[in-house]
Amino acid sequence: MSTRNLALALVCASGLGFGVVACDKPPEPAPAAAPERAPAAPTPKAPATTAKEAAAPKPTEVVYEAPAAWQKAENPNPMRKATYKIPRAEGDSEDAELSVSQAGGTVDANVQRWAGQFERNKDDQVARKQMKVGDLDVTVVELHGTFAGGGMPGAPSAGPKANWAMLGAIVETQGSLTFFKLTGPEKTVQSAKPAFDKFIEGFRAK
Repeated sequence: MSTRNLALALVCASGLGFGVVACDKPPEPAPAAAPERAPAAPTPKAPATTAKEAAAPKPTEVVYEAPAAWQKAENPNPMRKATYKIPRAEGDSEDAELSVSQAGGTVDANVQRWAGQFERNKDDQVARKQMKVGDLDVTVVELHGTFAGGGMPGAPSAGPKANWAMLGAIVETQGSLTFFKLTGPEKTVQSAKPAFDKFIEGFRAK
């Protein structure tokens, strides 16, 4: 073999060698796929109020227990459900009285009616707060000033009484409102306030 043919044979052999090496090279690994994200957990929904719950009727009666010191008295008219006498505080000329009754109208209208029974300074505010006692919605009112009368419809006015006060509770009952109204000399009413507050806390629906 000539020198030229030998050189060509070596070049061909080298090329074939390189081709084999290239074919035997392991393939490049495929890029790793991004891990799939787990779907977000759904936000829990508050239970919907059923139509039955939304339309639940209010209680028809209020169960209560008067303090032992309050004396049961005869009702002056058939519109009263109950009447109690609260013994006067020292220095006052008469007892206070708690009346229990039921009537229609709105809570706001009856609060305004009570406020109209007192002669007050123009800047005096009606003390009022909302309470939840068991299943009962209760509005508590406190007034001070000169009581201008205004008892039950048709009843004669006793005339203005200076330095009087009133503690009232209006309970939202089915078909009408139930009223607990304590009026009397200011000192006696203020002395009875702790017992009145405890009295309200004992209300129960019937």
